[in-house]
Amino acid sequence: MVSLTPHPIEGTWSPFKAELAGENAPDMALAKMGFVIRAGSYAFSFGGETTDEGSYTLSTSEGFQIITLVSLRGTNAGKTIPSIYQLTGDRLRICFGLGGTTPTRFTAAAGTSHYLVSYRRNA
Repeated sequence: MVSLTPHPIEGTWSPFKAELAGENAPDMALAKMGFVIRAGSYAFSFGGETTDEGSYTLSTSEGFQIITLVSLRGTNAGKTIPSIYQLTGDRLRICFGLGGTTPTRFTAAAGTSHYLVSYRRNA
């Protein structure tokens, strides 16, 4: 039987902190970003325009919660992005493996293709 209860990760999220390969994202850029996760699909937006969308699956591996994004349209079209996530209340932290490998830590150090983002759930 399929559950009709949405997974707790589903919702509309706004980033409040982000780091890509050791560089912090400016607050002005963060204020324009959004992330929606619903019923097996996701969409990223910037300035109100959808920039990337596709499907996702959830799993666990080696003590990590995994979200794997499969981009269908937009800046990452055709790519699979394995990522780890941590959900605590209305906060969601995701370390995206933009290079195609699943991160093993919540870090986005220089020289990596990791994108670490902390989100706040929108009301």
